[in-house]
Amino acid sequence: MKKSLKTLAMILGCASVGWAAEPGTLTTLHAIHALSNAEASNALPVAFAATVTYYNRAAMNLVVQDDGVAIYVYSGVNATLVPGDRVLVRGTTQASFHPIVVSTDVTLLSHDALPEPIPAGFDEMIRGDLDCMRVTVRATVRAADFVSFAHHRILDLQLLVDGGTIEGLAESSDANAPKELLDADVEVTGVVSGKFDGKKQLTGIALFVSTLADVKILKRARADLQSLPVTPMNQILRGYHVRDLTSRIRVRGTITYYQPGSAIVLESGATSLWITTQTDQPLRIGNLADASGFPDATNGFMTLSRGEIADTHEQAPIAPRPVTWEELSSGWNGFDLVSIEGRVVMAVREASQDEYVLVSDGHLFSAVYRHPNGVDESQLPKMKENLVGSKIRVTGICTLFSADPFNGPMAFDILLRSPDDITLVDTPTWFSAFNLGIAAGVLFILMLAAGARSWILERKLRRQTAEVAYIERRRSRILEDINGSRPLAEIIEEITELVSFKLKGAPCWCQIAGGAQLGNCPHALNGFRIVKEEIPARTGPALGAVFAGLDPLTAPQEIESEALTVAIALSALAIETRRLYSDLLHRSEFDQLTDIHNRFSLDKRLEAQIEMARREASIFGLIYIDLDEFKQVNDLYGHQVGDLYLQKVALRMKGQLRSHDQLARLGGDEFAALVTVVRSRAEVEEIAHRMERSFDEPFAIDGYNLTGSASVGVAIYPEDGGNKDSLLSAADAAMYVGKHTRRQAMETAAHGSDSGQIRQGNE
Repeated sequence: MKKSLKTLAMILGCASVGWAAEPGTLTTLHAIHALSNAEASNALPVAFAATVTYYNRAAMNLVVQDDGVAIYVYSGVNATLVPGDRVLVRGTTQASFHPIVVSTDVTLLSHDALPEPIPAGFDEMIRGDLDCMRVTVRATVRAADFVSFAHHRILDLQLLVDGGTIEGLAESSDANAPKELLDADVEVTGVVSGKFDGKKQLTGIALFVSTLADVKILKRARADLQSLPVTPMNQILRGYHVRDLTSRIRVRGTITYYQPGSAIVLESGATSLWITTQTDQPLRIGNLADASGFPDATNGFMTLSRGEIADTHEQAPIAPRPVTWEELSSGWNGFDLVSIEGRVVMAVREASQDEYVLVSDGHLFSAVYRHPNGVDESQLPKMKENLVGSKIRVTGICTLFSADPFNGPMAFDILLRSPDDITLVDTPTWFSAFNLGIAAGVLFILMLAAGARSWILERKLRRQTAEVAYIERRRSRILEDINGSRPLAEIIEEITELVSFKLKGAPCWCQIAGGAQLGNCPHALNGFRIVKEEIPARTGPALGAVFAGLDPLTAPQEIESEALTVAIALSALAIETRRLYSDLLHRSEFDQLTDIHNRFSLDKRLEAQIEMARREASIFGLIYIDLDEFKQVNDLYGHQVGDLYLQKVALRMKGQLRSHDQLARLGGDEFAALVTVVRSRAEVEEIAHRMERSFDEPFAIDGYNLTGSASVGVAIYPEDGGNKDSLLSAADAAMYVGKHTRRQAMETAAHGSDSGQIRQGNE
């Protein structure tokens, strides 16, 4: 993902120059640069002069340099500055990656020459030695694209330098620039900035360039895009070549997570590290371990790849840190061992993992337990039962979906180490989908019973016992309907009728927010005194409002407020119960990653289709799809890219089906398509062939072009099976036959080609 220019807010800095100021005010960049982050967090006053080396007015980002020191300034004033301006900056210090300055005033003093740029290499920049300094870098342009920022376009350059790749962001709108710069050798002058994760750890380098004139072409590309020869897509690796001089390094920390053959997490103090590894040796969580591997930044996160692990067998357990949703969404706890409490909304077992959807502080997140590789579902421990609606504490590793901490709260999952990482805090409350109606009904019965008792005592001269009994029956019936399956519109209308009865026949109606108007609303409201009460939600905007039209000659009475209070309480309960039920129903039938049907939904539809086919003596088809080499996608590019790949695969396969067909994810990399209206096996096989061919085009994901394929198998009801399980087994078996046949054909072709070369050489 491209970083916003606001990533400059994580830069270290400062320079020198004296200035008359209040006692205690820091007047040189050297003095600010020498501060620790703890000292800078005290908002110390500053007043210094320095030269502007970069300024972006839209983001109010300013970099200044003086006497060999540079610093980032967040310019809270909307100034007009250009590189070379000599300015007086007043403001206060702030902690960041290194101390920065938040300005309250920037005064233009003069215009001077820019500081001479320093020739820079990748190693000095990635160590942070040149943060904010004006440098010159020699590189090859690997990509050149325009991106939008603050309502204008800037040129984004991917620059290959000796040692790694950096990002260049140039202020330019020249439409011809990308074509001229692509694959050219260039000399770029700009200001060094860092890319950071949520822990303010340096994960990459960006170079901020004031004008396109600071990008000098040393050697143009040998050929433009249109003159390149066309390469068959299955042969693109012929052009792949990497010379990797990255050194193996060793780290030490406590094992907090381990998935044999995939990954391990080590934690030490305030730092934690995700390490990819193929080892499956026994390792104990809580032991101190050494890991060696190659440093990398994967999806914006600092990682160690191709790890080798040595368990010291020395116990150094780390207690999980109790956190809130807000703390985790800040990104500060990425890959840390944490614990968080929430109420369970849904619990689902899939082929590759168990997922628990929780709500905490009004926000949803998932706790995921990934099944061990090679373990059959029958060998897995049962999921904990009756958790829906319960408050639980989950302990595990915080995994983030994005490494960019500058675009608001960050989505996260909690990666469980074992099913024992779930602790029951308390049993289901009224928030449970199963107990919501009953618990709220009992609550309202008690509340309204008390209110009715007071209402009867105060108005016993005007109310009769029969009237009270009638209202109680109506109210009880409404509560039963809320807990049942009666349509929401009918329940709301019944509530308005109850209010109308309590108000001696006064018209009453309800306006659902963003929805229908229900009840008895007069065509002309001029002859009424309108009373309105909003229906509050537990969180967010109001759910709607309840209205009553009363005699304009009467004064407001307490009975009006009481009647509407009952109405809004019942209406809120009815609306939120239905919405929660709809949300849970969707989650139970749809895969949360790809938003297509899940196995549970497919099983229901398949059984219904079998019953219909028996009645009508018809046929239908089932297609089983298995993605080829999907594990390599996760291993090479990470689980985030793997998840995006599954989403795009599902979307592309769904596009090959008809509107009345159904695509479902069975789990992991396995899918199935139910083809309902067919006349022959050939029709189903033609659709299956289309789905197989839908993988011909590569998938563009997060900067990668992934070439995938799938194996498919077809089963026809009733020819290949008369029930759900036999049909799925037949389609699965057909898929494996096809996969094996294709693999044998590829191996035979490869062997034949090799043999031909040998024979030709002998001749």
